Amino acid sequence: MSNTTSKAIFTIVAMLSADAAWAQAGNGSSGYGTYFVYGLIAVAVLVFFMIILQVADNLLVIEAKQSGAANTGANFSLFPSWKELFAPRLPEYLEGKPVTILRRGHDINLEGEAEQVIDESVKAKTFAVQPPNFTGLSPIPKVLVEVGDEVKAGDHLFFDKKRPEILHVAPVSGEVIAVNRGAKRSISEVVILADKEMKYREMKAFDLDGSSREELVSYLLDAGVWPLIRQRPYDVIPEPDATPRDIFISTFDTAPLAPNLNFVIRGQEEAFQKGLDVLNKLTDGTVYLGLDGRGKEEPHAAFAEAKGAEKHYFHGKHPAGNVGVQIHHIKPISAGDKVWTLGVQDVATIGRLFTERRFNAQRVVALAGAELRQPRYVRTCIGANIGDLVKDNLANDHVRFISGDVLSGKTKTAESFLNIFDDQLTVVLEGDDYEMFGWLIPSMNTPSISPTLPSALFPKIKKRAETNTHGEKRAFVVTGSYESVLPMDIYPQELMKSILIGDFEKIEGMGIYELSEEDVALCEFVCVSKQPVQQILRQGLDMMREQG
Repeated sequence: MSNTTSKAIFTIVAMLSADAAWAQAGNGSSGYGTYFVYGLIAVAVLVFFMIILQVADNLLVIEAKQSGAANTGANFSLFPSWKELFAPRLPEYLEGKPVTILRRGHDINLEGEAEQVIDESVKAKTFAVQPPNFTGLSPIPKVLVEVGDEVKAGDHLFFDKKRPEILHVAPVSGEVIAVNRGAKRSISEVVILADKEMKYREMKAFDLDGSSREELVSYLLDAGVWPLIRQRPYDVIPEPDATPRDIFISTFDTAPLAPNLNFVIRGQEEAFQKGLDVLNKLTDGTVYLGLDGRGKEEPHAAFAEAKGAEKHYFHGKHPAGNVGVQIHHIKPISAGDKVWTLGVQDVATIGRLFTERRFNAQRVVALAGAELRQPRYVRTCIGANIGDLVKDNLANDHVRFISGDVLSGKTKTAESFLNIFDDQLTVVLEGDDYEMFGWLIPSMNTPSISPTLPSALFPKIKKRAETNTHGEKRAFVVTGSYESVLPMDIYPQELMKSILIGDFEKIEGMGIYELSEEDVALCEFVCVSKQPVQQILRQGLDMMREQG
């Protein structure tokens, strides 16, 4: 027994002895002294029992930590934790399932959510493969086609001079009408005018069960689906000879106006499962699926009943659907680890390579935003022209096109093309107007976590998105707002400052390997200093990658 416990018991006994003597010396006829002594004895016994219980509880927790059982997330204490006492009410379908409850984050409710109907009448005429979409790719890859060439879907277009085995292919069949260049003669786009009837390069049948991993990798490289895989850290195309520790796929998206992946996966169930089978051949570890546990809608059977994958549910606000957040809470990335990530439709594209024996780059894309007359879903292919997708559907002309969501997407023009990993096009009002008195005027249309704005008191009210920054860049001050919206055990503001001063050791120690731009996009949204947080993080990631 510890010294503290012994002292506590000795003190209680001494007090009881003194009280008993006082009671005998007092007026015994009243009996109040006796009752008082009995009361103190009862309290002493209760305190002693609680001390023994607390010691036993501490020993249980210590034993759980030493054995590694505490790493499972279970509560081995005899007492319920505060998190358990005040845990949110979970939907019935989560009973008995592994659930991670995230208490930090922020949902931005915007007008213009896409109606869950696919408009088959919308057809894009031109498509492009864009080398800048691939982090780490040489800015001037080796282009294998010329303007005027006819290509089939799946034909090789270009490859990285540093890694010639990684081939990039045409998403559609048609005529190559442009090879556009950017700064310093870099290749920005290879543009194809699509045929009315798609033609495909037919692939040979592949025996998935009877072939080696090396043969499978070679097949994927030739087919052109290898660039759909992204490796963390750094979000780069993985090396063909690298074996990932694990593979992670998020089956839901919590970003503003994001597509509903339960709706998107309809009709692609077989291809998605086949894609999971392929991924299991590529890793010695585990394929993890992050599933929606927020209760709004039960995950599609293609996700909840998927075979060959370990499933984890997540309950919380954005960025709960980010694969980086899910990796952090399932199995964090350490120095030297390599994990791969894919989108749901990327997995289906890999699966169709085996079920259809062709590179089928089909995509269901959400056209979202209050500036559209009719927000809706369309069926198209990778790299579709934006002007074709929104033709005759704009409510006004003074808009900004964003490939992706409003937090982490990229600005585009009507002549531009969707980025390869995006299945969302967001159209918002161009915010280039002057706001008289700025934030001093109470506004219900300004998304914010700050209580100084009345809109923060009504977070469920949908707002019309526009691009005004509501302030200018200012001193990089510590406010704690970054940490309030990032559900990861990382200090993002300290990390950003370390990147700016080039402190390599501190950058590595503060968890940069676990982050991608989309993970800190919400930090940029809440930043009172208006810092380009995503740009700073990419600067740090590139800096660490160059250091090897």
